[in-house]
Amino acid sequence: MIKTTVARRYAQALFELLDQSSIEVTRNALDSLGQALKESDQLRHVVASPAFSVEEKISVLQGLAEKLGCPQAGQAFLGQLVKKSRIGFLPEIAVAFGKLVDQAKGTQAVTVSSAMALPSTEQDRIKARLRDTLKREVDVTFQTDASHLAGLQIRIGSTVVDSTVQGRLRDLHVALTRE
Repeated sequence: MIKTTVARRYAQALFELLDQSSIEVTRNALDSLGQALKESDQLRHVVASPAFSVEEKISVLQGLAEKLGCPQAGQAFLGQLVKKSRIGFLPEIAVAFGKLVDQAKGTQAVTVSSAMALPSTEQDRIKARLRDTLKREVDVTFQTDASHLAGLQIRIGSTVVDSTVQGRLRDLHVALTRE
C-alpha cells in the first residue's frame, strides 16, 4: 500500500514535469528500466549495494536511460530516485506513470489472456467489443497461458473477468469445499 502511494506520487511529479512530446518516450524508458530492474540481478546489486557511490549508481541508470532515448528530465528524475533511496520503487513508478499516460490519452489498458494465440480477426473483434463496452479507446495486450485450457481472462485495471476452464474449475472447487 505505501509502496503504491509513493510510486503514484513520484509518477505524478514526473508526468507534470514533462512536456507532451516526451511523455511516451519516457514511458517506454521507464517500462524498460523497471523490467530490467526486476530481471537483472546485477542491476539490482548495483543500485542496492553500498559499495557503489550515489554518483556511480546515477551514472549507470542515466546511461541506460540515454540508450533508451529517455529525455533529460527523465534522466534527472532517475538521479533523484537514487538520491532519495527510492530507486527500488522504479517498477511500480513505471506502472503508475503508464496509468497516468493512458488516463491523459483517454485510453484503457486491457490484458486478454488465452490458452492459445488468437487469430488477428478474433483480436480485432475483441478490441472492438471492449471499446464499445468501455466507451473509450483501449490498448489491448494479448497473452497466451496454456494453463487456461480454454476461454479468456480479461484484466481491466484491478477487475478480472475470468471465463477460462481453469477459472471455472477453481470456482467450482471453492463452491464444493465451502459446503
